Amino acid sequence: MASQSNDPRQPSAARPYKPSIVAPQDLPIDYSGFIAVVFGVFGAMFRYKLCSWLAIIFCAQSLANMRNFENDLKQISMAMMFGIMGLVTNYMGLGPRSSPKS
Repeated sequence: MASQSNDPRQPSAARPYKPSIVAPQDLPIDYSGFIAVVFGVFGAMFRYKLCSWLAIIFCAQSLANMRNFENDLKQISMAMMFGIMGLVTNYMGLGPRSSPKS
């Protein structure tokens, strides 16, 4: 009982936390979304399977950490399309092929 009477906290002064409102242009850059776009472009243009898979993984990470819905969704969808296009061209054999020289 003695410890409760000497408690310096004041429950009547406690207020609930309210996060401050941040403008969409002031939000930090979504690095995982940018990296997903870069890997997606490299995977689709240079036909690197690893880059296409990394683009898909970074898209999932960016989707999980999305803050600004409208802008981030555009970037994620573009990176996802590049990643899927790279995987389809790599695994299905579509697109231009280099002819082996003998």
